[in-house]
Amino acid sequence: MVTKEEITEWFKNLQSDICTTLEEADGSGQFIPDIWERPGGGGGTSRVINNGSVIEKGGVNFSAVHGETPAKILTALNLEASDFYATGVSIVLHPHNPFVPIIHMNVRYFEMSNGIYWFGGGIDLTPHYVDQDDAQYFHTTLKEICDRFDSSYYPNYKKWADDYFYIKHRQETRGVGGIFFDRLTAQKEKQKSDIFAFVQAVGQAFAPTYAYFMNKNKDLHFDNQHKQWQYLRRGRYVEFNLVLDKGTKFGLDTNGRTESILMSLPPFATWQYNHTPPPDSLEAKTLVSLKKDINWINL
Repeated sequence: MVTKEEITEWFKNLQSDICTTLEEADGSGQFIPDIWERPGGGGGTSRVINNGSVIEKGGVNFSAVHGETPAKILTALNLEASDFYATGVSIVLHPHNPFVPIIHMNVRYFEMSNGIYWFGGGIDLTPHYVDQDDAQYFHTTLKEICDRFDSSYYPNYKKWADDYFYIKHRQETRGVGGIFFDRLTAQKEKQKSDIFAFVQAVGQAFAPTYAYFMNKNKDLHFDNQHKQWQYLRRGRYVEFNLVLDKGTKFGLDTNGRTESILMSLPPFATWQYNHTPPPDSLEAKTLVSLKKDINWINL
């Protein structure tokens, strides 16, 4: 059976591989490592990039933390008191060009001293301007990965992502979705190694997928109007991460490193009161596309 040590080592190597690929795609930016320790047990390495040629701000975080499970988490998960071990990689990238999308990925493993364990994660795309071709490419890539393991994965995990990455107070999705899964554990024909293999495939797909979007869109012309819209959409991203994101809450509740947890926030964002884009504008068309249950593969 695959062990937490093997999973941890693989996640650590994934972080390095992703940073190398993204640096090559960016052309000038470099990820600066920041090694940290968690007072309650464990630690990690945050690798942060600022003001690259394509990526304005981003981070690729690795962590492996352990200790006493906070009562708030035990209550939320309906679990008995037990120590925990959690490891994973989380990524958020904010580009300069408004036509390059924001992207997020998280792959993680959680284990308790009473024997309970599960995997979780997902990958989703948040364009400032929704491009149907990009959305189709993204979802086709994810479906191909899912179908290698189980034909039910993509429809189930896409639906899960649509529901999870939904900004309830705005009644809009954060972006064009992707896949999201949580608390996956061995059952019937699925062994722990099978689930880990799926998580590995998702993690390995991240860097080449985002490099594709970087290369395709990085040189598209934009002006100040596009930048202002980008800042507004970043504001929506901030709202989701601070109000609704479970990963942010878990990190803060377990006394994780605040700077690493809030790495996902953009360098600049704005909020305008009751902003309404002109009809038939690119901005208005984007808002129409921020809905659940869109079949991006077969438009």
